Amino acid sequence: MSKRSRNDMRLARHERVRKNLSGTSAKPRLCVYRSLNNISAQLIDDGDGRTLAAASTLDKDIKAQAAYGGNKAAAKLVGDKIAKTAIGLGVEEVAFDRGGFLYHGRVKELADGAREAGLKF
Repeated sequence: MSKRSRNDMRLARHERVRKNLSGTSAKPRLCVYRSLNNISAQLIDDGDGRTLAAASTLDKDIKAQAAYGGNKAAAKLVGDKIAKTAIGLGVEEVAFDRGGFLYHGRVKELADGAREAGLKF
């Protein structure tokens, strides 16, 4: 009997979340990916199969503000940036896709930053 890795378990959680969650052009999916050193978010329209906007700790403006991309402060900056970009596109409401990651720590900070900037979910 083989043991499942942490990433295999995360991917199983992600599949469970995604079978009930889809993004449209009116209410796109806010997809979050968290690695050890960075965090990124995308607004995705699953109907057309395209990415509307993206923000990451690897972006130049966020990298200049945050010394390290793998902490809560950097995640909050990413949430703020993706929310401002979404509002600029005329999107006020999104479906939050945590990507199989547990809703705490950096994922929660990203969500809080997006909510504070005006996104609803």
